[in-house]
Amino acid sequence: MTDEHSNNVTQLEPTQKKSFFESLFGRFFQGELKNREELVEVIRDSEQNELIDQDTREMIEGVMEIAELRVRDIMIPRSQIVFIDETQDLEGCLDIIIETAHSRFPVIADERDNVRGILHAKDLLKFLREKPEEFDLKQLLRPVVIVPESKRVDRMLKEFRSERFHMAIVVDEFGAISGLVTIEDILEQIVGDIEDEFDEEEIVANIRQLSRHTYAVRALTDIDDFNAQFNTHFADEEVDTIGGVIMQAFGYLPKRGEEITLENVHFKVTSADSRRIIQLRVTVTDEQLTGIEKPEETPED
Repeated sequence: MTDEHSNNVTQLEPTQKKSFFESLFGRFFQGELKNREELVEVIRDSEQNELIDQDTREMIEGVMEIAELRVRDIMIPRSQIVFIDETQDLEGCLDIIIETAHSRFPVIADERDNVRGILHAKDLLKFLREKPEEFDLKQLLRPVVIVPESKRVDRMLKEFRSERFHMAIVVDEFGAISGLVTIEDILEQIVGDIEDEFDEEEIVANIRQLSRHTYAVRALTDIDDFNAQFNTHFADEEVDTIGGVIMQAFGYLPKRGEEITLENVHFKVTSADSRRIIQLRVTVTDEQLTGIEKPEETPED
């Protein structure tokens, strides 16, 4: 075989099996991809053809999905925020940090909607020396970032990266605190749960209150638990989870953003993939609030 013939063979071999990016961008620039569904199909075909693995496919879909999420969909609700009062002394701060194992805390004055700044746990290390300087919590506070519930998650991630902060306080349309969001919350939408040695199993409840009338509910929540929480009467003869109830009501697998009202409870699908519903936003009326057990809040300092 001549060198020239050998070179020709070498040049032809890479075209026998297109890479994932060649397949994706080839169809993109040829105008074949007309909508999101076709793009998702290419990505999943690439997994089936072993051009990418399952983890890669899930990460790509996660990146696509955060563009449709709002901060309210992923935030930690107000009822689960651990606040520190600005009048707290060093011992009190240390007790809270040790008990919760968090690294950042919103510091408030007078009332919870008055956030003065963010305390980093590591800023207290210098006060643990033999001859520490005088402790003044107000001097340790970092600037607080306030964002609206409606802010898009992809833009929030961009700001986290460009401005180099890791936590933001989320407020509703009236300026009251409704939750907080961290860069970790966003990254988990892409790569899945990020656990460390301090995380506990099932740390996120199946039902979380976001505001007076609104709750974030995992689709895998048992029907009995949902009925007990919201005083509803959904049957569990054919399905076991509230996600199953919603899918049964639609008659098909609903996409993110689709809404339905059952037993005067309004459901909105906030997260779903090609196989199942993942997360729901549930809105109840004033009448249905009667008898609903409200989540415990951290007592005021």
